[in-house]
Amino acid sequence: MLSQYNPIDIEAILRQENPAPQFPPAADRTAWKAVRNRIGERSVHSIIQRATDAASTPVPSLPATLYLEFKRNGQRESFQEPMRKRRDMHTVLALAECLEYQGRFLDPLMDVTWAILEESSWAMPAHQSDLTDLDRPVIDLGAAMTGTQLAEMDLIVGAELDPLVSKRIRDEIDRRLLTPYLTRHDHWWLYNTEQRRVNNWTAVCNGNVVNAALHVEQDPARLAEIIARAARSLDDYLVTFDSDGGSTEGPGYWSYGFGNYVLLAQAIEHRSNGRLAFMDGDLIYKVAQFPLRTMLSPGKWVNFSDADIDAVFPGSLLAYLAQRLHLPDLIALHDDQTRRGVQARTNEISWSLRELFWRPEPGSAPSAAIPVNKHDWYSEMHWMIARNDPTDPNGLVLAAKGGHNAEMHNQNDVGNFIVHYKGESVIADIGRGRYTRFYFSETRYDHFVCQSLGHSCPVPNGQMQGPLAAPKRTPDNMYIVITEEMKGSNFYASLLAHDSSEAADTLKLDMTHAYPKAADLQALTRTISLKREAPAGWVELVDEVVFAGGPGTLESVLTTFGEVEPGDGGVLIKGDYGSLHVSYDENVVKPRVEVIEDVDLSTGPRDVNRIVFELLQPQQQAEIRLSIVPVQ
Repeated sequence: MLSQYNPIDIEAILRQENPAPQFPPAADRTAWKAVRNRIGERSVHSIIQRATDAASTPVPSLPATLYLEFKRNGQRESFQEPMRKRRDMHTVLALAECLEYQGRFLDPLMDVTWAILEESSWAMPAHQSDLTDLDRPVIDLGAAMTGTQLAEMDLIVGAELDPLVSKRIRDEIDRRLLTPYLTRHDHWWLYNTEQRRVNNWTAVCNGNVVNAALHVEQDPARLAEIIARAARSLDDYLVTFDSDGGSTEGPGYWSYGFGNYVLLAQAIEHRSNGRLAFMDGDLIYKVAQFPLRTMLSPGKWVNFSDADIDAVFPGSLLAYLAQRLHLPDLIALHDDQTRRGVQARTNEISWSLRELFWRPEPGSAPSAAIPVNKHDWYSEMHWMIARNDPTDPNGLVLAAKGGHNAEMHNQNDVGNFIVHYKGESVIADIGRGRYTRFYFSETRYDHFVCQSLGHSCPVPNGQMQGPLAAPKRTPDNMYIVITEEMKGSNFYASLLAHDSSEAADTLKLDMTHAYPKAADLQALTRTISLKREAPAGWVELVDEVVFAGGPGTLESVLTTFGEVEPGDGGVLIKGDYGSLHVSYDENVVKPRVEVIEDVDLSTGPRDVNRIVFELLQPQQQAEIRLSIVPVQ
């Protein structure tokens, strides 16, 4: 428990320890020349060229009308894009000046710094909506990260700028972040409450407020209060993880949330010379392995809920965790990303700076293939990931889940599953929708991607899983009014069985309570297995239903982006690289294909195919059995 650290003990440690700055200032040419040698002239040239381009680019404008677009039409990109561009410019100009140290980037850096300081709010319009009340600043993801952005720039380059710039940075961080953090309790992400549970925001906001404070707060007593409050809050964040280390937010939000937790933990350990240890404990060790255990194939991850299948992780995060927690397998993941030429998009200075200092030493031997398990299981989330042959990156993989419909970034997907083959999800979780005001409102479950109809879930008596409406926010956008019909925790699966052996991995769920009363269910169970049989394994799906009041209908559904070809006694699903053949009993069900056109996904509009296996006639009790076999 992090809350074991009280302000009195923290203050004593802060007064006793006085380590060197976390990163060297630009004037320390020995240190920055070592960085140049470490990253190589090719990387140095790339950073300096980007800074040269930024220096000749006007600072993007952020007018009030642009801020109000989210409130007026629900669109967030038109403001967030120029906001992001400002921070892109800020980061690359600061790093280039440290690497080159000729002074030619200082004026452009000062201009963009001043522009950020002059922003009426550092909060994003999606999280604030109205124009800013200067007497009551909002601490959101954007505001907290901007605090670190300015503080770390000031640490490495501030001495080269006008002295009043540094003072303004300290004043604005105090006014917008530190004082409201310490004096107010209306930050919804701070603690778990009856109305709302914390999520990745808790790590990102706490992490960046504390990181900024470590650089700018001069009073050890006040800094101790900030760290102690964060420790109490982060205890609630760590509770969101499965005891096996999993997160229902998925690997991408693991990178974002837990990544910022790691930034905070490392910074506090540095400032306290290791006496405040936020990275110790078995849970942290397990959480750090989450991306290894949820990999479907190189570059592809389990993407339930609002997760992205093609998550990318900051290389510096993987390298630090590998070193700090003695997890060399994370270096294999780091090296795989390097080989594939992908890197996390990190416009903020925090990860860009650490990329220069935390990456593996040059000349380190490249790792072999990423080691993954034959079977992974998260007992509280009901996530099962089963691999036919973990040494084969093109092999058959099954990912299935139970859980409930009040999970973080929830989609109504109890019982959903993915069948991944030859590097693609042929039976897919279609991903997340485009983030708009409406996507995070009470109309969330009007979106196809958030409904159980948008997943490979059973449909009893034509009914979707509940809840059918998302909780409402109060006008101040902080607290939520919840009715029984909106409580996603009322719609859940119960674990009946989970088994793993050399021959097969199986998950059996009671899904009766995932549906509203209108489904008329006495019992609905789903059993899904990966059978490790030659030549390539196969997946079996069994849905069993008993209706309470009379005969009913049942549909077992598969969602795919692939081409669907129905045939006698089977359906062929053709992906870009791999294909699956689905066989069924023609005496029990008949298939049909529904095309849902232009689904509004985060990656752009895309057609989705629903393969529906429907009972031939209503029955009181029935079973649908599907065999899903890879096509060699």
